[in-house]
Amino acid sequence: MRASAGSKEVGSLSIFVAVLAIALFALVGLVVDAGRAIAARCAAMDQAEQAARAGAGQLSIDALRSGQVSLNASAAVQAADSYLVAVGEVGSARVDGNTVTVTIEGSEPTVLLGIVGIHRIDISAVASATDVHGVAGPE
Repeated sequence: MRASAGSKEVGSLSIFVAVLAIALFALVGLVVDAGRAIAARCAAMDQAEQAARAGAGQLSIDALRSGQVSLNASAAVQAADSYLVAVGEVGSARVDGNTVTVTIEGSEPTVLLGIVGIHRIDISAVASATDVHGVAGPE
């Protein structure tokens, strides 16, 4: 069957294919860039956990001499911040009691989603660590 010369649907298939191709390309971009963002968030979470552990190991010498176990808050924050600098992450650390909490925030540049106007995906990770000593519970 041939289209008649007066048919209004000439070229409608090519517009459909073009729209479909753009939609598929955006979907592939979502898969690729979301995967990269998830991997970057996992890496940031690992670094936040390690920084919190580094901070939680900073015990107060004066408290230990008196028979208590407590954190040296300033040394804990400094150790966590030093770890973050060493691994190239930007974040912050805080101490609440004997718990060190580290927050890392950043962004991952997109590879394919720039086509639809998304150039970066924000990433954040929060991890806490507490220095545990003695028996923590029944075995």
